[in-house]
Amino acid sequence: MTLFRSSSKPSRQRGSMENFLLDNEDILFHLENMDIDRIITQKEDKFRDAKRYPYAPVDIADARDSYNKVLSIIGEISGDTLAPLAAEIDEEGVELINGEVKYAKGTKEVLDIFAKADLMGFSLPRKYNGLNFPAIMLSVAAEIVSRADGSFLNFGLQQDIGETLNKFGSDKQKQEVLPQLASGEIGCAMILTEPDAGSDLQAVNLRAHQSASGQWFLNGVKRFITNGNGEISLVLARSEEGQTGARGLSFFLYRRDEHMKIRRLEHKLGIHGSPTCELQFNNAPVVLVGERKRGLSKYTMWLMNSARLGIAGQALGIAESAYREADKYASERIQFGKSVREFPAVYEMLTEMKISIEAGRTLLYETARFVDMKEGLEEMQERYPDRKAEFKTDLKRYSRLSNLFTPIVKAYNTEMANKVTYDAIQIHGGTGYMQEFGVERHYRDARITNIYEGTTQLQVVAAIGGVTSGTVISIMDEYESEDFSHAENLHKELLKARHDFEKTLVGVKDVEGPDFVTYHARRLVEMATDLIIAYLMLRDAAHSDRKKKVAEIFIEKMLPRVKMSASFILEGKASLLANYKEVIG
Repeated sequence: MTLFRSSSKPSRQRGSMENFLLDNEDILFHLENMDIDRIITQKEDKFRDAKRYPYAPVDIADARDSYNKVLSIIGEISGDTLAPLAAEIDEEGVELINGEVKYAKGTKEVLDIFAKADLMGFSLPRKYNGLNFPAIMLSVAAEIVSRADGSFLNFGLQQDIGETLNKFGSDKQKQEVLPQLASGEIGCAMILTEPDAGSDLQAVNLRAHQSASGQWFLNGVKRFITNGNGEISLVLARSEEGQTGARGLSFFLYRRDEHMKIRRLEHKLGIHGSPTCELQFNNAPVVLVGERKRGLSKYTMWLMNSARLGIAGQALGIAESAYREADKYASERIQFGKSVREFPAVYEMLTEMKISIEAGRTLLYETARFVDMKEGLEEMQERYPDRKAEFKTDLKRYSRLSNLFTPIVKAYNTEMANKVTYDAIQIHGGTGYMQEFGVERHYRDARITNIYEGTTQLQVVAAIGGVTSGTVISIMDEYESEDFSHAENLHKELLKARHDFEKTLVGVKDVEGPDFVTYHARRLVEMATDLIIAYLMLRDAAHSDRKKKVAEIFIEKMLPRVKMSASFILEGKASLLANYKEVIG
């Protein structure tokens, strides 16, 4: 392990090569101001690892410094090496040769760099040669890497499989697999989707049967599997004969062998550097992870929530790259005697792009903070079972918040990235439509983010319960306990929007009919998201006059959005519900 310590914050060194951490003032702002002391305390558990590992932190300040150092290394690799290779990776793509996937040359080169820098075990415990970093730092890293190449996150920093196995696997499974993942020696995949089971994973039909000796075997087909050629996989399969639905599914650890064939690679719109595979299992031997019948309800749902947080970071990074290219082009493109950036129609687009990216960033970090608190409290309960009652109330609270915020941030950031990359092409005009310009690639790469690991529509389904049951109101009440004296007028405007939202929540509960809330679910979730982001921006504004201006613009544009949705929900006739069958046939 090559990490080093110092007491300094990340510095912007003039003359240094491009670094995707150090050139991002907003990420640096958040690293300096984010509230993570308790997360560090839980993660490090009295900093006991410092006695065993020379790179483990000795206190909170040392942990923060380690985070900054590692993120700076990732920023340097991303800016200096990965970003210049991204166009070549996209053009070269991946190939299936004699049943094996061949990565683009640039992908392999950067994977080797990540492995040599000891970055592949970013979130794994140190006893498995990982760095033991929290989710909030993984979110930062995911954005940085994805800004360089939208497809690379599916290889480098793919922590979901390792984290899931660390949480639910046996000691033997963890000892055999996690050090190999942390070293970068092997790749990994989560194998869930089938031709007839996409969003509806309860319909999974890949069969798992157990021999007389107790050995499990898989038979069937999986489709749309990202990095399905990985040596280690977590597989969702039907283990209970005759049982349909979620209760018939279990979770399995598979180490790739001759009993699984990669039948084809998908030809995709974007993320060309990442292989998407169709797999055929032919009596492939596997090992059960955890308990039978809990494959979907417990293990897969945890895995997917972790992956969704990563995709929110991926989308953010793609959007950041597209915005920067659009801003640069608009500054340099001269029309009618001045730069395009000086025209109100263009600088309004650029301003909204930047504000929406910063909104997604503050929302992502808040979500990751809740996830880290939840996971940390669960770990503390396991370490100290006699103190279980002490952690119970907090754990229940952070579980509710992480379950609500994860689908919200996945929905917001991925839809935002699609809008930002769309606008980036528009600002470039005809040149942006050409493959010679990066924004065309960003637009293609962004499109998958609001589809895989659950479409935006499914994120709304996952979030609406927390919106209507009171979880959103409770977190807003907590935000209200903070000091907003630095932005009193903006806070008053926010409260107007909150009043409209709460009135709408009361109103929808009075409407009879099972489809009414479902029909308006996306509007309700988007109203809640707007309000949450506004609170977070007011919090950020306490540390920066510029952030106060950002909050002012966001809230000014949020007010009519919330009011319009409230009016449509409460005063509209919901004519679509009555007429859609006649309209679409």
